[in-house]
Amino acid sequence: MIARHVLFVALALVALVAGCAAPPPGGGETPVAQPLATRRPPLSPCDAAPVAVPTRPAEIPRYAQLDEATGLHVTGIVPESIDLESWRLTVGGAVSHPISLTYDELRCMARIEAVPRLVCPGFFEDVALWAGVPLRDLLEAAGAPASGVRVRLYGADDYDQLIPIETAMAPTAMVAYEWEGEPLPYIHGFPARIVLPGSTGSLWVKWLYRIEVE
Repeated sequence: MIARHVLFVALALVALVAGCAAPPPGGGETPVAQPLATRRPPLSPCDAAPVAVPTRPAEIPRYAQLDEATGLHVTGIVPESIDLESWRLTVGGAVSHPISLTYDELRCMARIEAVPRLVCPGFFEDVALWAGVPLRDLLEAAGAPASGVRVRLYGADDYDQLIPIETAMAPTAMVAYEWEGEPLPYIHGFPARIVLPGSTGSLWVKWLYRIEVE
């Protein structure tokens, strides 16, 4: 009986990851990310305003359950701690000049925002306002090829995903650091996460810290 219960839970989790897909045709268009008036060229200096660093909540909803504080559903294994002072986002691999960015350096890059729909068919749909840096700006800053490669995204929860370079270079693909005008909630990817409008929700890697071109 116990073995059958464990097997059922495992199959349910596999179905959840596999089921995170883009909305079916006709289910509503995903808004195109729009550049803001304060757009800056990649890696230019700025005076980033201080942010209130979110903390890990004492209680975390179960996997795929609704987080009532944000209206988002919980996925992934939430890290125990995040040191923003030592955190870096690196872009490396098959690039001409790897880069490493602090949180504030990331926030000083070109900024876009969008309100896409993250869909896990049969489980949940989440809609929120995200803002961050176009993923292609990071790849171009590191000198990534425009074709013939793939991009692997690494999260601090030991989760990673591989996407085509064409998907990563899409104008709506972003490394988000804001949710609804605030820093990302701790349990939803702080300090940075991937947002890929129109792509399966399982590709939206949270707690992002490393981007590798392969």
